[in-house]
Amino acid sequence: MFRRPLEFLNSLPEQGDLVEIRLGPQRAWMVCHPELVHRILRDTRTFDKGGPQYERLRVLMGDGVVTCPHAQHRRQRRLLQPTFRPARVAAQTQVMAEEAESLCRGWRSGQRVDVSAATLGLTTRLISRLLLSDSLSPAAADEVRHCLAAIVRGLFVRTVLPVDALFRLPTPANRRYGRAVERVRELIDAAVAERRRGTPRDDLLGLLLAAAEAEDGGIPVGDREVHDQLVSLLLTGSESPSMCLASAFSLLARHPEVERRLHAEVDTVLEGRLPDADDLPRLIYTRSVLTETLRHSPPGWLFTRVTTRETELAGRLLPRGTTVLYSPYLLHHDPVSFPEPDRFLPERWLEGETAAGRHGALIPFAAGSRKCIGDLFSMTEMTVTLATVAGRWRLRHPAGRVAPPRPGATLGPRSLTMICTARGDATGGTAPHAVALAPGSPTTESGPEKTRRDGDNGVHHA
Repeated sequence: MFRRPLEFLNSLPEQGDLVEIRLGPQRAWMVCHPELVHRILRDTRTFDKGGPQYERLRVLMGDGVVTCPHAQHRRQRRLLQPTFRPARVAAQTQVMAEEAESLCRGWRSGQRVDVSAATLGLTTRLISRLLLSDSLSPAAADEVRHCLAAIVRGLFVRTVLPVDALFRLPTPANRRYGRAVERVRELIDAAVAERRRGTPRDDLLGLLLAAAEAEDGGIPVGDREVHDQLVSLLLTGSESPSMCLASAFSLLARHPEVERRLHAEVDTVLEGRLPDADDLPRLIYTRSVLTETLRHSPPGWLFTRVTTRETELAGRLLPRGTTVLYSPYLLHHDPVSFPEPDRFLPERWLEGETAAGRHGALIPFAAGSRKCIGDLFSMTEMTVTLATVAGRWRLRHPAGRVAPPRPGATLGPRSLTMICTARGDATGGTAPHAVALAPGSPTTESGPEKTRRDGDNGVHHA
């Protein structure tokens, strides 16, 4: 589990539908059948968010909507839901397209681009605008991005080795992790304080502050909850879509036929302009590329739950307090659900819901009442970004071996450097505006982001 986690996960279904494993000194059970996973995700009273993963996440995120116990979830989700309604997400499409265009505007043909840093910077800016408008400055958003790199490295090892004494030692890695967690809290608190002194805004922070001031007899929204919700949504809403986008660009470079089909659709639908909300239903293949990326390399690849009472699962009696794990990666790579699971085949999603695998095995955003509240926002921003970049650029891996996805708190390439070529400069390039978007300019490769080195899988450097 610690040294070769993906290989380990794929070996488990041979042992049965429910397999006992060890997380350090703790006994736990891995659920390997999609029907059982859906039972867990539907019965949140019995299988509540908990276990070593969420114990560590609560230190970082408090009891926000991502980590709160079942008893608190419904009220929190109803409070936050207006921000993620379809009409609100559609209204953000122009901002998404402008940010995606800005992401690659300074690239030039032949330049090496730190794709991991670029996508994380983009998703951090987009989610911070949705949550906080401009209360989080560009410099602060960039600092959040760097803190997130240190946090992600530390979370996975704290899940698979839940021995608190190890992480109380004053090692450099533990100090980096602690400083990053504390700095994110400080940045969010500063943004909230600035907003309280300023003008009300129509964003999620404005919604939370209005709820905090309301006197309707409901459960009050305190300062701690405001903080916890913002930290939870900022971190999860930036890291996961960033990993998916980076994985998509990497996979496209290794599958030129898929890339050509994607480019053909983008050129036909957009005709050289930025995408808007009306274009999204017509970007069918673009969305299929992202869905297949989420199947092939799901950013959220491993999760824990804890039983709140004695219960039976797959013929075994689990005591109260038992840690149960499930893995979207494991389900997504089951050949019974997805033939040739290691192949990258976006075409399998053109058939619609029938391709979702046995018993709904595709669960990149979970399922049930605790399905990711931001799934529509994430899919929209990723579709807009992929279409915008693909309409202008081809990205290629440098010569040499392509590093596999690295599992940490999320799964994906953590230091993906690629070479960009303007579509108009490439053989057969059709994008009419690609050359104009590639003037000579300074490289966008990020120096500090070199900390996300090739081979840093979030385990050995944690």
